[in-house]
Amino acid sequence: MLPWNSWGQVRVLSENIDFSGKIGTTQRKSLIIQNESAQAKEYTLRGLKGSVGSSQQLKVCLGDKCFDPRRELGKIKFTLGPGEIYTDLYLEFELGISEVRGSFDLQFIQGTNSRDMFTIEAVYDVYAPNPTETMHKDIALGEIYPNPSNRIAQIDYEFKNPAATAKIVLNSFIGNPVAEYQLNPQQKSLAINVSNLNPGVYFYTLFVDNKNIVTKKLVVKK
Repeated sequence: MLPWNSWGQVRVLSENIDFSGKIGTTQRKSLIIQNESAQAKEYTLRGLKGSVGSSQQLKVCLGDKCFDPRRELGKIKFTLGPGEIYTDLYLEFELGISEVRGSFDLQFIQGTNSRDMFTIEAVYDVYAPNPTETMHKDIALGEIYPNPSNRIAQIDYEFKNPAATAKIVLNSFIGNPVAEYQLNPQQKSLAINVSNLNPGVYFYTLFVDNKNIVTKKLVVKK
């Protein structure tokens, strides 16, 4: 599914908007919008279509201000200068309390001109925590996903002891170090960009207070 359709002169440069994660988690996606015309234009959210469950919360954020598209349509608007690339638009999605898949669209329109509009399309996949989740007295670590991956692989985690020090070390199949990621107790997930890695098998290891806790496999594909 493409993230945008446009009948005016605005283009959404972001990739597909795909929220995929465990029950109870929240994800935030960045959008990049470009005004390809030679005129300044103001766009307002016209409406939300599709399925957003009762336990799910969707927010449209302009910079550090976030709004509920189901209740605050008129407040969600922004102006694009001629040729401007706008980078302060975000979608924040609380995935809810049950396993479900769905999609939704956000339609933006310039004034009352129905021909000058664009649509942001998003899909989501909410699933239950993996029963093989690694449990440690200081941290809980989920399985990496998607696996195999060709762009971004994500690991969800939760600190039980914020004073603990935890990190993920990524190694090649033959044990050569590839990258190291310190886990932040204030966050809930780690995103690993694997797009520049050669296809193949890698291993990621959780260290807590410099002790090797568990090692698991990650497959990178083209």
